[in-house]
Amino acid sequence: MLQVANLEVVYNRVAKVLGGVSLNVGDAETVALLGPNGAGKSTLLRAVTGLLPIHDGAVTKGIINLGDRSLLKMAPEAIVRQGVVQVMEGRRIFVDLSVEENLLAGAHSRRENVGPAIAEIYRQFPRLGERRRQLAGYLSGGEQQMLAISRALLASPRLLLLDEPSLGLSPLMTREVGKLIRQIQKRGISILLVEQNAALALSLAQRAYVLESGKVVLDGDSAALMEDPDFKEFYLGQGGSGARNFRDVKHYRRRRRWLS
Repeated sequence: MLQVANLEVVYNRVAKVLGGVSLNVGDAETVALLGPNGAGKSTLLRAVTGLLPIHDGAVTKGIINLGDRSLLKMAPEAIVRQGVVQVMEGRRIFVDLSVEENLLAGAHSRRENVGPAIAEIYRQFPRLGERRRQLAGYLSGGEQQMLAISRALLASPRLLLLDEPSLGLSPLMTREVGKLIRQIQKRGISILLVEQNAALALSLAQRAYVLESGKVVLDGDSAALMEDPDFKEFYLGQGGSGARNFRDVKHYRRRRRWLS
């Protein structure tokens, strides 16, 4: 579905944020992208969706393919029409529009079967149906996240990019968002999930990549990562060598990809 290879991204023509990142997402697969703040996770999503120029960023090297088609020189709206849809960090709903108006905005590229599709959203998420005429800004944080993801689904994505879907949510609403993502998986939609909650991300994804300082420093099956002692110590808080990051872990240092 998605192939990213040797991707380099520079901001303002001087600041290199991604330095040779490679990853892939298969058909109907969920892949997690993990890493500390500033590692380059959101930058990678911007590169895939064509939003880098808005932030004075540019791809200087590498490829981004959706199937056999390159996304590198496509405009963001053309990328959406290819089936790549992003739910941004912080939800970014239209707070001064109603719930239903937000959904209609998400269905803009669809142009057909909008009514039945929105009715299906209300069937799956009765709380949104109950609040369809309410201004979206008055929804709770969890309800806003449900609205943001539902709005994205109305664009008929083949690949859904989720940027920190659990950010700022209570444990209860985090579980609800996890259930929603599992429902999306059952529909056969590929997902690239950026998430600080590593335990949640690995419970949802089949595979994961870890970014540090713009490079992939670890990847593998979710189950294997959950048992990896270095990963458990740094991301799950289990263990106690006192290492500040993966670069300080001797075993991990030997596996850094950019030295191979």
